[in-house]
Parts: sequence; structure tokens; C-alpha cells
Amino acid sequence: MEATTKDLRLHTRELLAATDRGEEVVISYRGQVRARLVPCNEHAPRTSRLEERNPLFGLWRGRDQQTVDEQVRSLRKGRYAP
Repeated sequence: MEATTKDLRLHTRELLAATDRGEEVVISYRGQVRARLVPCNEHAPRTSRLEERNPLFGLWRGRDQQTVDEQVRSLRKGRYAP
């Protein structure tokens, strides 16, 4: 991913989120590459921290994946009496 120094100033949170996902962000100033943001290896991946903190994280993991329409129809089918 590429960003300018203005992007760094205005969108720091988004750029740090990109590094959390494992992306490398190249920062340029006036068209010249000046810096690189890379993920730090000292910290655990973000997903494992979420799993430790919230026991319901990944609740649907391992279940059959349905489309949104199928999921909504299955939730609504028992709603009305025949």
C-alpha cells in the first residue's frame, strides 16, 4: 500500500490497521519514498487477541456457510402460523 505524508497525518489509524493485517505501507513525500511502515513481529496477530478476550469470537466458525438470503429465510420460516 502507498500513502503520502498527508495520508499519514490524516489517516494514521487506517494505515496502522493495514499493518495489523500484515501489509507494508510505503510513505512518500513529494513523490519520493521516505519511509516504510511494516508490521511489528513482537505482538501477536490481532485475531488471536480477539479470540482470547471474547469467548464468542468465531462463534460461526465450522458451520455451514449460507448466503444472507438463505439465512434470513431460515430465520423467518417459522415465524407465521399456517
